[in-house]
Amino acid sequence: MQSTHSPASWDGVVSIAPDEMMRAYLSARPGLKYLFYGGKGGVGKTALAGATALWFATRGRRTLLASTNPVHSLSGLLEQDVSRQATAVQGVENLWAYEIDTRETIERLKGDIRDKIRWFLKFADIQTRADEFVESATMNPAFEESAMFENMVDLMFRDDYDVYVFDTAPTANARRLLGMSKVYALWVNKMLRSREEARSLRELLSFTKKKQADPLLDYLVQFRDRMGQARALLTDPARTGFFFVALPEALPIAVISRFIDWFRDFGIPVGGVIVNMVIDPAVLDTASSEFVANRVAMQRQHLAAIQEKFAGQVRAVLPLYDREVRGTAMLRRVAADLF
Repeated sequence: MQSTHSPASWDGVVSIAPDEMMRAYLSARPGLKYLFYGGKGGVGKTALAGATALWFATRGRRTLLASTNPVHSLSGLLEQDVSRQATAVQGVENLWAYEIDTRETIERLKGDIRDKIRWFLKFADIQTRADEFVESATMNPAFEESAMFENMVDLMFRDDYDVYVFDTAPTANARRLLGMSKVYALWVNKMLRSREEARSLRELLSFTKKKQADPLLDYLVQFRDRMGQARALLTDPARTGFFFVALPEALPIAVISRFIDWFRDFGIPVGGVIVNMVIDPAVLDTASSEFVANRVAMQRQHLAAIQEKFAGQVRAVLPLYDREVRGTAMLRRVAADLF
């Protein structure tokens, strides 16, 4: 259903000060370059990420809309295949889209791990096959998330675009994905200390005073520096913002309530909350079904809870549209409401 009222003030249910709304929020942060959309599955993250990317593109900013969700839906949203590489979006200048594929990255990472393990086994005089260790290391379910993080960071470091808008996985996965920069830093620093101690001991026991090359140590140093760069980008409030999408329902509200504090603990700037799929009370009349009336009443209660829980953080309230959000024409319509 399409509202004929301002989405920010339907029937007085939600009141958002002008300086808190999405367009004003972005205008106050002209350097914002990396925008992430997350939330519970099914709340409309992909559509809102697409509308945001389109909005930036129509303002002359070279924009990449990228999906880090293992279950991609950008191709369906845009009605064109964007699965192989960054692809120009038909009918929209300055906009490219890409469903990040981790398969090639996983194979490359496996090869890198195999080389490092082989060198380590040789260094330690251990006679066993590296492939056994590689399979153990890469069977971890988090390995795909690590590969996705690598691809995301690669895109950011290339700096080919003015703006990057990421459609992320459901919040629990996004939490791990974006939190990896901090986790990696803790792990690598510990590995570096252990590696340096092992090399010092080996040199102490060696008959020669010549220092041996240590590719594994060099790799860890490079990896630490790379993660440091990634963390600097992800935690810079002038350049990065994570937006939570919620429906006026109990479960989506509970999900983002739980994770907002977690994101802040990891230093990831929270841009705010966007409430999606709200039924405009103006559509109710005497002919409205009891089901619709009950849904409106339920949403009214949850909107009041959102206003209380996320005071000063709600950036937009969007209607439940009368048709599926798909294709650039509908994205333009959503962008008009969002901004």
